[in-house]
Amino acid sequence: MLNLPRMPLRLNRTEMSLREKLLQLNWSLIALLAAVACIGFATLYSAAGGSLDPWALKQIIRFIVGMLIMVAVAMVDLRFWVRNAYIFYAVAAVLLLLVEVKGTIGMGAQRWIDLGFIQLQPSEIMKITLILALARYFHGATLQEIGRPLFLIPPLIMVMLPAAMVLKQPDLGTAMMLVMSAGAVFFMAGVRMWKFVLVLVSGLAAVPLAWEFLREYQKKRVLIFLNPEDDPLGAGYHITQSKIALGSGGVFGKGYMSGTQSRLNFLPEKQTDFIFTMFAEEWGMMGGLVLLTLYTMLIAFGYAIALRCRSQFGRLMAHGITTTFFLYFFINIAMVMGLVPVVGVPLPLISYGGTAMLSLLFGWGLVMSAYIHRDMPISRRGMHDD
Repeated sequence: MLNLPRMPLRLNRTEMSLREKLLQLNWSLIALLAAVACIGFATLYSAAGGSLDPWALKQIIRFIVGMLIMVAVAMVDLRFWVRNAYIFYAVAAVLLLLVEVKGTIGMGAQRWIDLGFIQLQPSEIMKITLILALARYFHGATLQEIGRPLFLIPPLIMVMLPAAMVLKQPDLGTAMMLVMSAGAVFFMAGVRMWKFVLVLVSGLAAVPLAWEFLREYQKKRVLIFLNPEDDPLGAGYHITQSKIALGSGGVFGKGYMSGTQSRLNFLPEKQTDFIFTMFAEEWGMMGGLVLLTLYTMLIAFGYAIALRCRSQFGRLMAHGITTTFFLYFFINIAMVMGLVPVVGVPLPLISYGGTAMLSLLFGWGLVMSAYIHRDMPISRRGMHDD
């Protein structure tokens, strides 16, 4: 059981000063985030052959900026996020539409908007703002309202609209993450289990139809997942080399900056999607378990904060963002181990990338805001509820 410090009792006061909010920051959570990020810096340094360029230095700068954003977001009154949740969602949706018009194409997909100083990936922003909007929609809703099928139509549209736009880019992994993260919020809001079963059965029944709409390379990824040996030098190359690197690391690894698969450039995308494979080759199974322990502790803190929130908005938001973070590392690690098909999901706070890191730290800032304001009751309109 995590011992989260209680908020000091304030008689006849409903507002907290900035100093009180700073004192309420969860420094244990911040330390865990920094520890994971430092592992990422060291791994990117190794990926570049012992150089801060071209990845590690930029990642360090982004993390520092992201931490400042996280603290700033945490200081903001939780009621602000309630009142403006739909606006943030709308902005993210507009950015997704701009990708279709002015998006930058990379690795066969149109997912980015080039702002000069950063390649903005709106789908990463949508992962957080979607949780924010769903938490706002279900905030204050009664179980009777949630039990009505018509009440669930607006949030389903909120989920399926961005998922469809992301799928068109194409980005199957992110689209699946949007749906699964939203599902966690629906479940925590009180949607009955039989409705999830109905959706799952309908989804399975639609698989043959969905198969026809997949791109050729996506079909190959699924087929290679089922049998990687079919094309070890083509579509199955990535996962084959990943498994070789993972296995060669053994229990304690080959040593820092001594991974042969990565050094000889057999390992593809070693700074992004397959960075866990490189880390495990150098540090072995024990290093991988240490990283998984840090991730597990972050998840435990996130869910503990969600359980402590007095407002439904805070609970749903913290739960949804924590689940999104879990899906990031679970899917990435399962992917490089060959347990799920290869999809473009980065390892959180470790894979090289600006938008993903900044979005995640913004999300953890929202969780921290829920923690700081955990005893604040909020009305359905986002006002203080005495």
